[in-house]
Amino acid sequence: MNKQRVAELIRELLIEIGEDPDREGLIRTPERVAKSYEFLTGGYKIDVPTITSGAIFEQDTNNMIVLRDIEVYSLCEHHMLPFFGRCHIGYISQKKVLGVSKLARIVDSFARRLQIQERLTQQIARAVKDSLQAEGVGVVMECQHLCMMMRGVEKQKSLMNTSSVLGSFHNCVATRNEFLSLISKNRSHDG
Repeated sequence: MNKQRVAELIRELLIEIGEDPDREGLIRTPERVAKSYEFLTGGYKIDVPTITSGAIFEQDTNNMIVLRDIEVYSLCEHHMLPFFGRCHIGYISQKKVLGVSKLARIVDSFARRLQIQERLTQQIARAVKDSLQAEGVGVVMECQHLCMMMRGVEKQKSLMNTSSVLGSFHNCVATRNEFLSLISKNRSHDG
């Protein structure tokens, strides 16, 4: 990303909305916004094999592994406003496990792009399944969208849930139900 060009565009945008980009509070805003967008869209430069390299371990197990409440922050591709919430990932290994922090990094690699929640959920599930050749994968996301909260219908308490289930999580009701039960248990921060 050409940060200088983005900063120039932000300066033009400030003028278009009726602001003075030379006033004290806005002098460095174009550069700050450019740097912010570089971070928030950094997922375009990350690929899953790089994330998982050296973090896939042989393990003689085929049990369900679940990581709950991964914080997720992304930008809606329709309005470029944030959406944020939690992501829950479960998979059944086939003698391979992934370092736990790498699951969160996979989430970030797709979230740091212009997104819609539906696609983001699917991309995470597919990346985990393909990386591990997992028997099955489940991903559930619960997010709030500022494009709905700050503008448009202005519904502040709305929460969007999406899920993607692959392999045994799709084909076996008991497996899917076990995953859903595990991600809903003992939410200490929910009250």
